[in-house]
Amino acid sequence: MQIIDKFLKEHRLSRPEYEELLSYWQNSEVVRRLKEEAVRLRSQYYGNAVFTRGLIEFTNYCKNNCYYCGIRCGNPSVERYRLTSEEILECCRTGYLLSYRTFVLQGGEDPYYTDEKMVDIIRRIKKEFPDCALTLSLGEKSYESYRLFREAGADRYLLRHETADEGLYRTLHPEGMSLKHRKECLYHLKELGYQVGAGFMVGAPGQTFSHIAEDLIFLQELEPQMIGIGPFIPHHETIYANEPAGSVELTLFLLAVIRIMFPKVLLPATTALGTLDPIGREEGLLAGANVVMPNLSPVKKRKLYELYDNKICTGEEAAECRGCLGRRVESVGYQLVEDRGDAVC
Repeated sequence: MQIIDKFLKEHRLSRPEYEELLSYWQNSEVVRRLKEEAVRLRSQYYGNAVFTRGLIEFTNYCKNNCYYCGIRCGNPSVERYRLTSEEILECCRTGYLLSYRTFVLQGGEDPYYTDEKMVDIIRRIKKEFPDCALTLSLGEKSYESYRLFREAGADRYLLRHETADEGLYRTLHPEGMSLKHRKECLYHLKELGYQVGAGFMVGAPGQTFSHIAEDLIFLQELEPQMIGIGPFIPHHETIYANEPAGSVELTLFLLAVIRIMFPKVLLPATTALGTLDPIGREEGLLAGANVVMPNLSPVKKRKLYELYDNKICTGEEAAECRGCLGRRVESVGYQLVEDRGDAVC
């Protein structure tokens, strides 16, 4: 297992070497060694702190028709909604009282929210909560839009690339969408000074170790401050309804790999992990993750933001969700902190 020793020493590999590394994902001794090193590194830079991101899913309209997504424009069964500016601010107020110091505005690519509308929302949030970080997750925008949002006060931007392989990307997305453009957006965001988040699905239909190795190489090139990965979970109103979900164990293996590759990265234990495994988020923390993203959206809207089936925490009030997560995090030796949770430089 020379490849394991090399990775633990150098933290970076070539694409063929990553494929070899991935072949050990079910080897219990390798998994143990990688998780131990991942936890050591996250403890070195972040101690036992786990950062919270208050997620506000403010629109489930989307102009795109990604084949795997429950809120794609081609799904006629979705009950669509949009939150008003005041509803968004009220979610932030609730979150602030619960000690959240980062808010995440996430939505489909909804043309209703023009640059002018988004700039107004961003400015209002930053004015009322100057000690908080604001993350946007709005999909692909023009350089000018990203610039306006940044100047209005947005701190971070999440744009998962989903897959860095052109062939796999084409099977998951319709004509008119471009992997090249998505990658360009990520580099534009970096250029504009955002703390940038990328990431990919684990176990997407047709995905191989070669595809995952390509994702890891792309992340090495991009050097994002945040990386979000989660297992693929099918949605019943997509062409992948009958495909198997991605592996929790492989996702945990990759969390450890990513922490070792990027010791200072902000790495979420995702809701998707908790959806497939009752203690999936706790296991994510034990594999090197240091971020959780509880939901601040109005309870009556949460079930409508259904990217995949059986999403957890759709019926909990914000305070219940925060309390539950706090106990879960403490159960594995970590602590939720009242902090913006910026990436260590």
